[in-house]
Amino acid sequence: MGTAPTEAMAFPRIRAIVRDNGTAEVVVAGNSRLVPAGESLQDLRNNALALVVVEAKTLQRPVRVQIEDPEGHGELIVHPDNKIESVSYEARPPRRRAEAPKPAPWTAGLTVIESVPVAAEGASVPVAVTPDHSTAGVTGKPAPTRRSLKDTSFLVSEPVLEPATQGWRGTLTRLGLRMNPSAEELSEREDIRTVSQHWPGPRTIAVVNRKGGANKTPTVVMLAAILARYSGAATVAWDNNESQGTLGWRTEKGSHDRSVLDLIDSSTELLSPSTNAAEIAKFVHHQSADKFDVLRSDENDEGDHEVTAEEVDIAHQVLTRYYRLVVMDSGNTARAANWRRMIDHTNQLVVPVTAIEDRAEAARLTLQTLMARGGHATDLALNAVVIVSESTDAKRSMSGDALKRAKAEAQRIAEGFAPYVRSVVRIPYDPALVNGPIRYEALQPATQRAWLAAAAAVATGF
Repeated sequence: MGTAPTEAMAFPRIRAIVRDNGTAEVVVAGNSRLVPAGESLQDLRNNALALVVVEAKTLQRPVRVQIEDPEGHGELIVHPDNKIESVSYEARPPRRRAEAPKPAPWTAGLTVIESVPVAAEGASVPVAVTPDHSTAGVTGKPAPTRRSLKDTSFLVSEPVLEPATQGWRGTLTRLGLRMNPSAEELSEREDIRTVSQHWPGPRTIAVVNRKGGANKTPTVVMLAAILARYSGAATVAWDNNESQGTLGWRTEKGSHDRSVLDLIDSSTELLSPSTNAAEIAKFVHHQSADKFDVLRSDENDEGDHEVTAEEVDIAHQVLTRYYRLVVMDSGNTARAANWRRMIDHTNQLVVPVTAIEDRAEAARLTLQTLMARGGHATDLALNAVVIVSESTDAKRSMSGDALKRAKAEAQRIAEGFAPYVRSVVRIPYDPALVNGPIRYEALQPATQRAWLAAAAAVATGF
């Protein structure tokens, strides 16, 4: 069974145009390519489709193509294996009454799947009547139908597809031979576009798992870094541990020791209409390379204050005045007042888990707890993004069997969560995430790409 028309992407926009003067072109995302000449109109059609097949093979998926020739126009879906799916074809009105419209000629001599029938031989063609009192019956020719200027535009709606920049395709492009990007590069571009969007109003992400060591803090840092880098939106990572968290240990420290408690104490001043936006810098710690700020939890070993629900409200009100994106780290107690109030403010839930049995079970119980609470909490759980990171223990052992087991376990856990949440993303092991301050540029390319995909999955929920 062939691919349904809705399963083939409309990007890049592809047009195949055959003219009655013996020339033809294929236009891909605004870039025109001349079609080799042929001895007949059908040769030109076949040569044009051959170029479209090359595009489908490059993208490694079926593509839509708008077709136009002297006999009519329509749409095809072209598959990488040379199969052609006829979606529609509308023949031009006959020049003489005795003539009938011809069937779609583009698929002649080709492998066709699920062709949509076109006008049959002998079918009548409705006669168009112009807005005035003239008719087509007087001359025997159909009068043209006038269209409204509102129905057309000379602007190009599709962006021009930029040439490849990665791999051997990028190398050839830099040498002067323009190459289209691979499917992998197109996927990366789409993830970048997703995380680069600006959305109306502030957004809050909560990163939760009731088990320690589940990768919550690295997840907060990586999401904040990627979203801040690509979107340019003012972003803050907030350690919403009820007492002492570890976000401050894994990020760059500023020139002061202030924490969320100091911000809460100064909230009246910070919420005053006369306060300058730069005043928030007194309370947060800027990450010079990754372009986001960190609001630390209280790190006073002699202190005994636990953040209350009302204080979460105050801090969130302050932060959403100064930032468009708030990424919240959390403690391990889903019953704590500050944890529950964090959920009330959350737009997108993220559940990180290392590929270890007890961490995965804790993540399941965290989602189950939210599901049972109903309302907003249930909606967050159903639309959660689960991020599964490979275990570090197997990597340290450097055993081939251990590495295989770690990957298999990560896959098993990812597949286990997939039916219950909106998205699951796997992250490979990277030593740059294990100890010390975390910086995006220190990660391996494969890890950067995986975290970009994770950030895109999160941003899709905004």
